[in-house]
Amino acid sequence: MATWDDVRAAVAALPETSEQPERSWRVGKKPLVWDRPLRAVHHQALGSAAPEGPILGARVPDLDAKEELLARLPDVYFVTPHFDGYPAILARLDAIDTDELRDLVVEAWLTQAPKRVAKAWLASHPDGPA
Repeated sequence: MATWDDVRAAVAALPETSEQPERSWRVGKKPLVWDRPLRAVHHQALGSAAPEGPILGARVPDLDAKEELLARLPDVYFVTPHFDGYPAILARLDAIDTDELRDLVVEAWLTQAPKRVAKAWLASHPDGPA
C-alpha cells in the first residue's frame, strides 16, 4: 500500500520536478501525477465499481500503455469516462505497491520531461525503464 509520502518521495527523486498545491506534481510546467478524488459524476459512471480511498492520476506514454496497465493490474488501475482517449490513468493509492508506484511515476516523468533531461537520467540509471 502506497501513501502520499511515497508519491512525494518518488517524484522528488527525479530531476526538475516540483510539488504544486493540493498534491499535484510536475516536471517543468507539465503534469506528472496528481490527487484525483472521484466526483459524483464519476461515482455515477462507475457505479458499485467506484473505489473508495485516495486516487492518484498519472500521465502515461500513450493509449497502448494505458490499456496494458488496465489489463495487467485491474485491481490497481482504472479510468473514468473523463479520461477516455487521453493518455492518463487512475490508480488506487491504497492498492498499489511502492515498486509499482515508482515505476508509474518514472514512466510519467519520462513521458513529460524534456528529452535531454530524460536521456541524461536514463544514461545514469541503467536499471531504469528501457
